[in-house]
Amino acid sequence: MAEHLASIFGTEKDRVNCPFYFKIGACRHGDRCSRLHNRPTTSPTLLLSNMYQRPDMITPGVDAQGQTIDPRKIQEHFEDFYEDIFEELNKFGEIESLNVCDNLADHMIGNVYVQFREEDQAAAALQALQGRFYSGRPIIADFSPVTDFREATCRQYEENSCNRGGYCNFMHVKAIGKELRRKLFGRYRKYRRSRSRSASPRRRSASPRHRRDREPRDRDRGRNGRRSDRHDREGSGRRKHGSPRRSRSPPPAREGSEERRARIEQWNREREEE
Repeated sequence: MAEHLASIFGTEKDRVNCPFYFKIGACRHGDRCSRLHNRPTTSPTLLLSNMYQRPDMITPGVDAQGQTIDPRKIQEHFEDFYEDIFEELNKFGEIESLNVCDNLADHMIGNVYVQFREEDQAAAALQALQGRFYSGRPIIADFSPVTDFREATCRQYEENSCNRGGYCNFMHVKAIGKELRRKLFGRYRKYRRSRSRSASPRRRSASPRHRRDREPRDRDRGRNGRRSDRHDREGSGRRKHGSPRRSRSPPPAREGSEERRARIEQWNREREEE
């Protein structure tokens, strides 16, 4: 039974816990939802509810005065907001991802999700944001259960094929330009490279065991650190001919005592004749 409940937790089959709150950290029913919203007591992700105020809040592409807005101006307005928020939140720790919803539904419009590298960094940011304002509006921040944005984002929106538009129940994450992303998140890559270089251990001196392993080779070297002449001749012979050095002819067999006495008697006779 416990395994079955764990397997369906946060899915449509779960009749107790709200799957939308579990996946995206927000629910269109709010507190009136018939299922439970399990609010985390700690998380690496923070939700800043309805923080981004797009210039075409009422009608997409049109401002409050009914004038058409250039899409480039809308994107420039968004990237200024994105950079401003990133620089402020970056004071509390390394940011893994910063996502801003482009949805139009009340429970998701302008939501900002920031995921830190560590949970204590998110906790420090949450404490610092309490009671603060942005653009004349109070910041509503809380921990979010979202840790995997791949499950929270709308795949059809990424393929420009979502037929629900801005009222989709999954995140429509507004994208930033490549230059701004490289500028903001590129600093972490440089920092990690510098840390990996500084953290590499220096080459230590050989231990006694390693020195013992090198002793047989050192004995073959001369005083000036070069190998002995015998090794030089053998190595040069192998390099020139490309084959192992030829073995020497075997030494002559040692003579017996009777053979040596006969040879000595022969030498003595030769001397007497002379």
